[in-house]
Amino acid sequence: MTEPKTSTATTRLTVAQALVRFLAAQYTERDGVRRRLIGATWGIFGHGNVAGLGQALVEYADEMPYHQGRNEQAMVHAAVGYARQSHRLSTHAVTTSIGPGATNLVTGAALATINHLPVLLLPGDIFATRPADPVLQQLEVPYAGDVSVNDCLRPVSKYFDRVTRPEALIPAALQAMRVLTDPVATGAVTLALPQDVQAEGFDWPEEFFAERVWAVRRPGADPEELAAAVRAVRDARRPLVVAGGGVHHSEAEDALKEFADATRIPVASTQAGKGSLRWDHPADVGGIGHTGTATADELARMADLVIGVGTRYTDFTTASGTLFSAQGVRFLNLNIAPFDGHKLSGQPLIADARTGLEALTEALAMHGHRAEPAYVTEYSDDKERWEYRVDAAYEADEPDTRPTQPQVLGLLDELVTGDDIVINAAGSLPGDLHKLWRTRSRDQYHVEYGYSCMGYEIPAAIGVRMAAPDRPVWALVGDGTYLMMPTELVTAVQEGVAIKVVVLQNHGYASIGGLSETVGGERFGTAYRYQSEDGTYTGRPLPVDLAANAASLGMRVLRAKTVRDLRAALAEARAADTPTCVYVETETADTVSGAPPAQAWWDVPVAETATRPSAVKAREEYDRHSAARRRHL
Repeated sequence: MTEPKTSTATTRLTVAQALVRFLAAQYTERDGVRRRLIGATWGIFGHGNVAGLGQALVEYADEMPYHQGRNEQAMVHAAVGYARQSHRLSTHAVTTSIGPGATNLVTGAALATINHLPVLLLPGDIFATRPADPVLQQLEVPYAGDVSVNDCLRPVSKYFDRVTRPEALIPAALQAMRVLTDPVATGAVTLALPQDVQAEGFDWPEEFFAERVWAVRRPGADPEELAAAVRAVRDARRPLVVAGGGVHHSEAEDALKEFADATRIPVASTQAGKGSLRWDHPADVGGIGHTGTATADELARMADLVIGVGTRYTDFTTASGTLFSAQGVRFLNLNIAPFDGHKLSGQPLIADARTGLEALTEALAMHGHRAEPAYVTEYSDDKERWEYRVDAAYEADEPDTRPTQPQVLGLLDELVTGDDIVINAAGSLPGDLHKLWRTRSRDQYHVEYGYSCMGYEIPAAIGVRMAAPDRPVWALVGDGTYLMMPTELVTAVQEGVAIKVVVLQNHGYASIGGLSETVGGERFGTAYRYQSEDGTYTGRPLPVDLAANAASLGMRVLRAKTVRDLRAALAEARAADTPTCVYVETETADTVSGAPPAQAWWDVPVAETATRPSAVKAREEYDRHSAARRRHL
């Protein structure tokens, strides 16, 4: 970090005004490129922040851009989308009032922290001076007078501070910037701001407002760890790279391509890492794990060395501990975070993903190391066979029928280029996308699966489009996700953010419905239908009209009833320069070809005792799969 020059001059401002001015002067720098750290502030105002941060944002509107949101959680999602598209080098701040506005931040904060994405939260708080106690919306805690609802944000924040005195803002703000720009520690950062302190005046040292540049580190590998990593790769006969989100955060895609080109070791990807290689790169074998391809999962089962690059090995990636099953399999974990580098009893290579890959490629090149030709032929043939299955799922040769969900993806696949960005987070779409989507550029695939938060897609698309204003941005949502959080469509319309929203109507929680069926839950409570006489939701579909809803929020809406309609609507939406929604009712996979089934297991515990046949059968399957679990200590 570059330090400002010391000065004895002071300026009298409120705490809120000082914070806004401070944030406007913060920058990041990596690889010689400087970015503004806090690009804008989102806000919904109430009594807890309107006279403080609200007034400050008016005061310094020329220094800090402001965006008006409709839902506090959604504002965090928009900031996270912006941060991810900006490779974590720039983000947004979010301010809310005390009370429900503040607690609405919790879900978004959890999403940001789980995905290691920076966002700055500035919730109002109760009075520090206690002029009246309790005040409106104050949670009274009999055993602690210094607790407020904002303490709910502590476990989902990477840094939390409550600024109860004006002078305390200086160290708190500096610590907040430190965490936001730390590639290991970053996530949601919360500065809780008591509403009386926000409006209090103070004589601030001028150097507090000087430009600060926070260098984002690219630590290199320890020489001994690197030498051990080279030996592990050279000894392996069936190595497999698992590319995680850290590849994208580090902008290490070119380094990974050079590694794959040089070694011909196959590369599978997690949800966060998909797109690390283009789909048509010879070494790319697609998604891995429960939602992965047959090619990647079979390679994983037979791998003797798993090279994790920027991955935290979630249960979907490891198929709940059943996927990496070869006798003697070892793990080599290239990760900037030691916590993740030591997982699965792995051999750590603690370094920035780009720096580590470059060093590993160079060291292996000295030995002329490449994967064995027979191994390359094996995975290349398997990859080709999988692509035939993708073609079959995408095929939509009956233009006057309703499309299936995979056919929707296939029609979009025909249309997009590497410029397009596709966003999704929850439902059955992440599984279909991970298996089927043919990623054409390093940042085209934006699926939030660390928290898999319903409602993320639309606000995140707004944030992504703000970070990439010249690129087509698509939010793909099912009806269940749409109903969770359509409110930011109003924001897109108000600010002219030309996102493209594709709403797939399948009358319920299709993903959980399918899961429920496999684990003996009989799809109970997962359909959007009227109740039948037996009390189950198995009657007629509800007469909701989500297209009309989107239109009522100001969106231009294109309805598509058939494959032919959808192909035309998607093309029209892509060309649109205003926010546009494509609405389509999909056909179920019961009657036509759908996506290939899961190629690996996922542990969802099944009732140990039950009388209903579906649950009894599901438990038998569960016991069979769980017996194959391996604990890589």
